Amino acid sequence: MNKKLLILGSVLGLLSVVLGAFGAHGLKKLISIEAIQSFETGVRYQMYHALLLLFVANQTILQFKTKRMFYYLILFGVILFSGSIYLLATNTLTSFNFKIIGFITPIGGTLLIAGWAILVLNFIKLKQNN
Repeated sequence: MNKKLLILGSVLGLLSVVLGAFGAHGLKKLISIEAIQSFETGVRYQMYHALLLLFVANQTILQFKTKRMFYYLILFGVILFSGSIYLLATNTLTSFNFKIIGFITPIGGTLLIAGWAILVLNFIKLKQNN
């Protein structure tokens, strides 16, 4: 599981840098400033969670089951949260109206929050046992 966490963290980090550069340079003249700011929010949250995955992978105090649950919450949370933000921010560039999928952004955010909550609960549990 540690290897999967490290790979996912690295891939999400890599994509954050690529998408951040694309947003800063490729989209600047194509979408509004507000849309650029939204796009940057998606990139920022993706990078935060990439770094978090790398951190969690190196924790020996967390059980396999906890890491597996955390992996899937963050994976799907980033896809739904950041992915939907990318689509919504670039909505004016396509003929498809991505606003109809706007409801998945808070679902993704909830999954990310759940990932953090699992860490908090597991760290509290460790303190009680010591």
